[in-house]
Amino acid sequence: MSAHARVAPARRRPWPKSVAMHLVVVVIGTFILVPIAYGVLSGFKTNSQLSTNPFGLPAPWVPSNYTDVLAAGEFWRQIGNSTLIALATALLVVGVSAMAAYVFARYAFRGREAVFMFFATGLMFPFAVAILPLFVLLRTLGLLDNPLGVILPQAAFGLPLTIIILRQFFRTVPGEIEEAATLDGCSAFGFFWRILLPMARPAIATVSVLAVVNSWNNFMLPLVVFNDPSWWTLPVGVQQFSGQYSSDTARILAYVVLAMIPALAFYSVAERQLIGGLAAGATKG
Repeated sequence: MSAHARVAPARRRPWPKSVAMHLVVVVIGTFILVPIAYGVLSGFKTNSQLSTNPFGLPAPWVPSNYTDVLAAGEFWRQIGNSTLIALATALLVVGVSAMAAYVFARYAFRGREAVFMFFATGLMFPFAVAILPLFVLLRTLGLLDNPLGVILPQAAFGLPLTIIILRQFFRTVPGEIEEAATLDGCSAFGFFWRILLPMARPAIATVSVLAVVNSWNNFMLPLVVFNDPSWWTLPVGVQQFSGQYSSDTARILAYVVLAMIPALAFYSVAERQLIGGLAAGATKG
């Protein structure tokens, strides 16, 4: 018998199941892409075209809706504010969570699991419930109209999930590596900084992406904290722009489309790292 004959044929998924899965993907993709395509095309129309021909192509095309937004300094300022707050939040939440997860994963002490569960219960605490006492606290501390008034609470609410993910990764590192590092004269912090963090790069990248995305999409907290328009983030800017140009639907749609581009660009770059990190964590867990 030849070698080719001995190789078992690869299993193929039954075609009805495969077709059904493809249909589900197509339907979901349609629900996502159609509103985006409608918004993009509507941004090139006038308001009269939107009322007379809402689903057709623009005739004529009106690029001024997009160029006017791009020429406005407020739009770029809001992008800069969102970027600053998102990066600072990610740096803070990942740095603090990594140190806490290291302790929970590598050290045994009385009450460790109770303290860890205390952090984990933060996942069940809705952000909206805390907005009023949080506003009072920030006002008392003088953090209104201050980016720290958004960065610190966002980092605090991001700790539970980040600690859970990083702890799971840190626990997969064999103890023999830590023992060998200790014999070589490496301190506990040296092992954490020089060995553990580089090995956990997929997890660090995953939680960093999650922190940036959550911060970028946060609307309620910046709306409550920032009264000064110079500190508005992009979600707040979209809401304020919609109120200012409530009668100009085409321009609002153009603004919304342009506001989506930074988040979509970031996710398209970070998607592989995010999915790869989560998959690696599931495999190691």
